[in-house]
Parts: sequence; C-alpha cells; structure tokens
Amino acid sequence: MSSKINVNVKSEFGELEAVIIHTPGVEVEKMTPQNAQRALYSDILNLDILKWEHAQVSGVLKKVSKAFEVKDLLKKVLENKKTKELLIKNICKSEGLEHIEEELLDTPATQLADYLIEGKEMSPDSFTNFISEERFQLYPLYNFYFTRDASLSVYNEVFIGKMANKIRERESLIMEAIFSHSGVFQASTLNPAWYDTKNEIKIEGGDVLVAREDILLIGSSTRTSTQGIDFILSRLMALKEKGTQHVLVQELPEHPESFIHLDMVFTLIDNGYCVVFDPIILQRNKYRTIHIVIDNGRIKSMNYVDNLVVALKNLGMDLKPLYCGGRGDEWVKEREQWHSGANFFAFAPGKVMGYARNLYTLEELNNHGFEIVPAFDVMNNKVNINEYKKCVVSIEGSEMPRGGGGARCMTMPVRRKS
Repeated sequence: MSSKINVNVKSEFGELEAVIIHTPGVEVEKMTPQNAQRALYSDILNLDILKWEHAQVSGVLKKVSKAFEVKDLLKKVLENKKTKELLIKNICKSEGLEHIEEELLDTPATQLADYLIEGKEMSPDSFTNFISEERFQLYPLYNFYFTRDASLSVYNEVFIGKMANKIRERESLIMEAIFSHSGVFQASTLNPAWYDTKNEIKIEGGDVLVAREDILLIGSSTRTSTQGIDFILSRLMALKEKGTQHVLVQELPEHPESFIHLDMVFTLIDNGYCVVFDPIILQRNKYRTIHIVIDNGRIKSMNYVDNLVVALKNLGMDLKPLYCGGRGDEWVKEREQWHSGANFFAFAPGKVMGYARNLYTLEELNNHGFEIVPAFDVMNNKVNINEYKKCVVSIEGSEMPRGGGGARCMTMPVRRKS
C-alpha cells in the first residue's frame, strides 16, 4: 500500500505534485432557468461543451502532477461503514434530511457518491412530495467543479471552507471527509463551522493565496467575512513556532459578481510576476489594503498600506504586475476580468494555465516572455512543456468562463515543491 500524501503548500507557484479536481457531470444538466440563480449562476450551461473544455484542464494537470478526482476520493470514504455513517449524518443534519438518513446509509458507495454530487430526486411516495415544487431531496452540487473554494491548503494544514451560500455547504463536508477519511492524504483539518456558533464566519479558498511561507494574502469579500479572516489569524497566532507571519488583506467590491474572490483580480504566477486587475489592485480607489504582522503568537501591528504589490515588495517579493486586459482600453480590462482574465493557476514557477479567450491578457504575458502553448498540444504530446522556461497553457473555453471562474478556481493543490 502506498504511503499517504502529506499536504504541503507554501507558495502559489512551486512545482505542483498533487491536486484535486472535479470533472463536471450530470449535476450541471439539472440546472434550469428557474433554479440557476439559486445555484449561483446567471445562465445554464451546456454539459457536453463544459466537459470538453474541462478535459483540457484535467488533461494538462495529469501530465504534470498527480490529479485526484473528487468522486473517486468520495467513494473511498463511503466504502468504509464508519466514515460513511459520519458523513451522511453530518449532511442530513446540515440539510434537514434526517428522514432519509437510513435510506442513504443503505445505498451502495458508488450510487451514493452519485447522489451526493449529482442530486437525488424526490420520491413520489406521499401526496406532499407529489405536489412539491422542489424536485430534489438532495440538491445537485452545480458548483463543485470549482474545487478551490470548499477547502484550502495553507502550509501543512487544510482549512475547510465555510461557504457563503448554503447550497455549497455539502461540498465542504465532502472535502473534510476526503482529507480525514479517504486514506489518501495526511493532513490536519480545521473546520470553522465547528467553532462558529453565530454563523458569522465565511471563508472560501478563492480568497486565500499563499505568497510565501511567511506571507498570506486574503480577500475581504462577499464570500470571506471579516470574522473568517479573524479565524485564520487565530490559527496563525497558534502556530508560534512559525515565527513572524505577515497577512495582507485586500478589500474587494461587492459588485459585480466577477469580484467574488481575490483570485479574480490578483494571482501570483512566478517569482517575479503577478497578474492584476489594476483598477482594483493598483489604481486609487476606496478598497483598502491592510498589512497585519503576527509575532510570537500575537498581533504585533495592523496598518493600511498602498497596495498588494507595494506591500509584497517591502517584504522582499519584488513582483512586476502584468495587467488583466492589457495596458489599453478600460472596457477591454473589464471584459476580460469578467471572464477570469486575472485567474491563472501556476503548476510550476512561470508555467501557468488560463483562458485562451482573454487575448489582451495573453498578449501582455507574451510580451513579458511567456510563450502561449495550446492545452491540446500539451495533451497530445505535440509540445514538451518541460522545454519552456515560462509559458501560458491556453484553455479553449466558452462554457467554463460563464460558470464564473478560471483555472485557479478549478484546482485545489495539496502538495507543491518548495
């Protein structure tokens, strides 16, 4: 039996060794115009096209690292009677489904994994159920292919996401079970839900970036609350052996919805480069940046600073900002940011994935030495990614961007090299 994978993520761009993804399935086809808004979508997606596009993400990741599928890991949890009972009990309590708990426990692991992700329709075994406008007993997890949000690797620990929207809560419970009970990973998990009696804490992985072993970046957004940031700070204060820790908090707009997470306006892609949506990150505006210093288990200082780029430079990370949408038209910047133009995922220093449709953003990166390499060429062995020092693996996408996220949103790294 192979040994477990130790969780270790101390940067955003160290060479990727293991990552968790979820290939979208029939749960996406269960969205309708009526339930799309509740599912956090503004439109319904075409599954066939979505799967074809997502295959580029998974295909490239499987070339460069160990890529684990959520459903495969979930089955491992459900094949053990005790861990199956624990997960189902937690889900039923969370969603008020105690009346079907026994039925779910009697369901074989493979079928149950399908139910938990793809949804389970209401059984017409009563008049109430028959006339109910609610179609599902277990609602589908439409957003689960954005694996970044329900859990986040910070150093050697895994924070379980405390999702801003109730419809995504089951994702967090599944990810906690995967890290604790699949037998694949070695990590301590920290679930803020077990400490949050007032339901004030919100934390999603798109808002947390590991800049360096001693620097965290956190977005203060509609998806990550100030109480959620305090929870992360409390954990960092408990890790006294880590010495001085720096936390940079970036306030984000509430609207439009493309600003839901920090990684929609700022991502780290190499030792010397970051991608920014400059109207929020660099230009003067009302969204503040705060530098928090933790030393010897206590908050030593908390001050406003100019912006993330300046603050990181002062901490020894001198980054050249590359502009989402390029350096020209402000409307172009807005259009490309809307389709995740700043949302890059680094699988090695200077080697990243992003959408091909954001032409001005790719031109900006190309002008700074990043070669553009189509994902299909990597998958089909037409190019050797190891021959490039810096590159952008371009993903053809129309449905995935409409889902509201990019390459970083669809990847949950669990191990990187230093």
